[in-house]
Amino acid sequence: MAFIQLSRQAFFHNLDIIAQRTESVDKIALVLKDNAYGHGLREIASMAKAYGIKRVVVRTTHEAVQISDYFPYILVLADIPAEASEQIVYTLNALDDIEKFPLRCKIEIKVDTGMHRSGIAAEELESAFEKALKAGLKIEGVFTHFRSADTLSSEWFWQTKIFEALKVKATELAQKYGIEPLRFHSKNSAALFRSSSCDEAMVRIGIAAYGCLQMDKTLLQPELKPVLSLWAEKIATKKLRASQRIGYNGTHIMSAEQNTSTYDIGYGDGLLRSASNNGYKTPDGSALLGRVSMDNTTFCTDVQTLCIFDDANAYAESAGTIGYEVLVRLVNSMERKVF
Repeated sequence: MAFIQLSRQAFFHNLDIIAQRTESVDKIALVLKDNAYGHGLREIASMAKAYGIKRVVVRTTHEAVQISDYFPYILVLADIPAEASEQIVYTLNALDDIEKFPLRCKIEIKVDTGMHRSGIAAEELESAFEKALKAGLKIEGVFTHFRSADTLSSEWFWQTKIFEALKVKATELAQKYGIEPLRFHSKNSAALFRSSSCDEAMVRIGIAAYGCLQMDKTLLQPELKPVLSLWAEKIATKKLRASQRIGYNGTHIMSAEQNTSTYDIGYGDGLLRSASNNGYKTPDGSALLGRVSMDNTTFCTDVQTLCIFDDANAYAESAGTIGYEVLVRLVNSMERKVF
């Protein structure tokens, strides 16, 4: 059956680079949402704990509970719990959500500084403090998210400026209401490598830890290593003649007699169909022939075990998307092997 390999060496290599940048492993908050970007939630959590990571970020309570034995601090980005937790902190994304949180729930307030997705407006910050405290919630931090840190534009600079002003205001509010010093964080993977310093409590690191960060060519591109490689097993080999067609609608026409093999992976496993007929070749140079089917795909090779990709960004280029989507589409049920 098709399977995934995870490189412990590559993962630790990436974390080393990130830790050098943050100047402290304790400042790394590893983003493990969406099955650790397709890598496997518990597999990555186990390696992260072994490295010394103490803070992680997930999407839901369900994810948080699965790894609650690994980390003392877990931030949930998009869920509201049934009961409060000493270990799990929840994101306040909108003022209307305050009344939905249970008493004594720990929260961090997300502020919209220009992304215009989730998060309260900057002018709602004082109201958020007042209403959250009145509802019996525990405010522990304030954070934001950058929309263009990976591109050369002015947007990263003005969002940073807005958040710096908000940190001053939030600190004043914390002092006013007798709250302990707040935890501030804004940097994602791209922002970390654009910054000259790391003076906030933590950085939320996702795609860089997995080795698939892509920055504009004019910006710093750290020498990261992809952690995940995708593999498939041969189902059958056929010697096809010139002019014979392969797969649904015969979209690939053989130009010469060659051995071709079908492998046990397809879009049912999360392999994006949009890479079909776009010239994709595996790391060993085997061409993808015809359309990706639900459960199998044909390549111009006859090896028994084939590496489909060892860099999600390379496959993403043929599929007309980004590495993030390639990774998170890989089904959770696929075996993940750490080596």
